[in-house]
Amino acid sequence: MGRNNIKILRAEDTDFPDILTKITDPVEQLFCIGDISLLSKLSMAVVGSRKCSQYGKQSAFNIGEALALNNAVTISGMAIGVDSMAHLGALKKGGGTIAVLGCGVDVCYPKKNKSLYDEICEKGLVISEYAPGIPPAPWRFPMRNRIIAAIASSVAVIEAGEKSGAAITALRAAEIGTDVFALPGNITSLYSVGTNRLIRDGARIITSVDDLMIEAGIFSDKKTVEMNSLEIEDLLGTEEKQVYEAISRQEGITVSALCDQLKKSSSAVNGIITVLELKGMIYYELGKIFIAKFKK
Repeated sequence: MGRNNIKILRAEDTDFPDILTKITDPVEQLFCIGDISLLSKLSMAVVGSRKCSQYGKQSAFNIGEALALNNAVTISGMAIGVDSMAHLGALKKGGGTIAVLGCGVDVCYPKKNKSLYDEICEKGLVISEYAPGIPPAPWRFPMRNRIIAAIASSVAVIEAGEKSGAAITALRAAEIGTDVFALPGNITSLYSVGTNRLIRDGARIITSVDDLMIEAGIFSDKKTVEMNSLEIEDLLGTEEKQVYEAISRQEGITVSALCDQLKKSSSAVNGIITVLELKGMIYYELGKIFIAKFKK
């Protein structure tokens, strides 16, 4: 992407996010490639570790999709892992997405994300406080994270280690009163140490994509997406499909009934149910009843 496409927003400009002038270490200017109007729209930062589980990747992707379908912007840092998946989910559904870089706006980092970088430049917005040509450096990424936290309407942390950049983003968001949500994870997983501690310390727990959208003020309807049977086939793995189909045949079914019907342990069924909730396929009601949202 050439430097001729770069726009500079300064603090005195109408389109410059005013919050960036009021945070600790205020930002004086932003270098931008793409659609600057995305900065003024309802948004959510979706952040997490570069090293993450399939559970984390899928959750980030699904949240990006849901934000796009509800006309909200997905903000992240274009790193490998959670960041990339959130951007890709938004782009898949034609939504707006903003990548905040820890290097010059014309520098693609990591290089393996070149195709994603190009697509965001074309269909979304890439921004940086660093001048064109500035290379990435370890200390620039924590500084970048304060911008992500400030410009987002809310922040969702998907998976994070104890001292990860995503946890730093969450803390910066909390400092300025922005709602922080965190995805719970296995207590034995290194990927979830940071998110589980955020929940312990007061972050709002992500129990499903729908609930996240509602609690963040993105939409107020329990139903997120109209899905056809082919989309369901693509979205679910073999075991998830088996559990989903068992739920969809009932008006409501308990976990114990599912276990008996499928001849699976409660831990196995509960794990699959958690994934289905995060994919927005089912929701939980009083009485431990799970009801499929989208029936074939």
